[in-house]
Amino acid sequence: MEFVFLVVLLMVPVAYLILTVGQLQGGAYAVVGAADQAAKVYVLQGDEASARMAAEQAVAMAVTDMGYDPSKAALTVTCDGGCLTPGTMVRTRVTLRVELPLVSALPGVNLTAATVDSTATQKVGRFK
Repeated sequence: MEFVFLVVLLMVPVAYLILTVGQLQGGAYAVVGAADQAAKVYVLQGDEASARMAAEQAVAMAVTDMGYDPSKAALTVTCDGGCLTPGTMVRTRVTLRVELPLVSALPGVNLTAATVDSTATQKVGRFK
């Protein structure tokens, strides 16, 4: 009986820790891909409004593909000069709030395990 009690007492927190680390790693992969793709699609657009929209769609798609809610992700775009001027470096930064596993199913509970972020840079080409 004591063995079962100790196993439950020790294994449940260890299993939850493994789930949490897995969530954080998945979130890290999601923001790396999202930032990279957002920068790539941003520099390919003709005007800044469509570039911003395309980058936001890329972030939403990348985050959704990894199983996260796109509303928890945020995109920031910064440029050296005019954002779509040839030769300009465009930097995208994506942040994502990663929730604790299994807790989000409880109504009214919103606990975040961590916020992960990634930055990517692309150069606007001379020829489009």
